[in-house]
Amino acid sequence: MSSTYGKIFKISTFGESHGAAIGAVVEGCPAGLDFDLEAIQYQLDRRKPGQSRITTQRKEGDVAEVLSGVFENKTTGTPIGLLIRNEDQRSKDYSHIADKFRPSHADFTYTTKYGVRDYRGGGRSSARETAARVAAGALAMQVLKTQGIEIYSYVSQVGNLKLDKSYKEVDLNRIDENAVRCPDPEVAQRMFDYIDEVRKAGDSVGGVITGVIKGVPAGWGEPVFDKLHAELGKAMLSINAVKGFEYGTGFEGASWLGSQHNDIYFKEGDKVRTQTNYSGGIQGGISNGEDIYFRVAFKPTATIMRDQTSINEAGEEVVVSGKGRHDPCVLPRAVPIVDAMSALVLVDFMLRARTSKLLFP
Repeated sequence: MSSTYGKIFKISTFGESHGAAIGAVVEGCPAGLDFDLEAIQYQLDRRKPGQSRITTQRKEGDVAEVLSGVFENKTTGTPIGLLIRNEDQRSKDYSHIADKFRPSHADFTYTTKYGVRDYRGGGRSSARETAARVAAGALAMQVLKTQGIEIYSYVSQVGNLKLDKSYKEVDLNRIDENAVRCPDPEVAQRMFDYIDEVRKAGDSVGGVITGVIKGVPAGWGEPVFDKLHAELGKAMLSINAVKGFEYGTGFEGASWLGSQHNDIYFKEGDKVRTQTNYSGGIQGGISNGEDIYFRVAFKPTATIMRDQTSINEAGEEVVVSGKGRHDPCVLPRAVPIVDAMSALVLVDFMLRARTSKLLFP
């Protein structure tokens, strides 16, 4: 099913942008986990709209409700139902595109596939669906926290404005100190000003989010088709507006020589380490114990506050006018989504790793 992800820790999301609610059903969460609803709400608050003038002004509380699977603040091992009610739909904002195909949106492809589409905010294709992923991902983070695993994501590029520092050169604890979620305050301010300038011009801009995962032990991942980096790539590319994924040296490494790129092993105490980490913490599709790091490219938001030509369902040329409340840049609110998808990939591989070795001599 296209709305389900995971093999052991499995989530299924449901709902539309302008429906009554969205949510997720989580299966495979270990029983006995201390359930922290506040931690889930914290991640939802990082993603919710209306955080600053450079995000959509839709006002959603995004309050998580727990429907099942938790008793006396502990998980029971049964399916966990998480619900987020929609509160601020303005469906009339979309009546003007009921039969029109917005440029770079999923309107045409959904109509072609299903023969019908929910035009209100894009329906199921709306990025509002990602709130359910964030809720489920926040639960996955609680499982990973028991293993000492830390997940960080931050905005490292907006348009042509780049943070020219590696993740090791910035303080990852400062990510949430500004509206852009860039850990360098000076670069963050330039990014904020640029996004605001683009917003005032009725346009949009894309950029890059860098992800960092610390504390993953060696041995997580599967050979051939379920490689750890392949699942991370799939997870990131499933996020709305994502156009690219690279890990380790990525495309830059394609121009290097093998003698430059190879990570040399050495022994540090009882642990095998690498002198460099050009592999991005993954070799052969399996974690090697080093930091996992990657980059995710986001396109500019498709809806812009300018008139554009397109066609309608009858094939006639029409003008599509930008209306409604939209993000001029999706990156600040996408940071917790990248965090969540990272957690969902890793928790599933954590549980799968427990079944890959004999439990007896």
